Amino acid sequence: MLVIVTENVPPRLRGYLARFLLEIRAGVYIGDYSGKVREVLWKTVKEEVYEGNVIIAWSTNTESGYDFDTYGGNRRFPLKVDGFPLVGFFPKEDSSPELFPF
Repeated sequence: MLVIVTENVPPRLRGYLARFLLEIRAGVYIGDYSGKVREVLWKTVKEEVYEGNVIIAWSTNTESGYDFDTYGGNRRFPLKVDGFPLVGFFPKEDSSPELFPF
């Protein structure tokens, strides 16, 4: 299983992905391809994303059963802890402390 989620990408890239994957919601593409095809798609996505951001997730033969990668301007980034894929966050651009965050 392969999932690619796009945000703020050019229509040309969305059309490219729609040729290979099923767009189940705006910017969310799914399919079932080999690792080689996934690498080619991901290379093209990274070249064409411009100011947007994307995430790719795929099934693997690991304890978690999946892996993922991100590209573009986003606060989230992939992080591995003891072999498990997790999501890390960059700090907010406005790093002033909040006394009452609620």
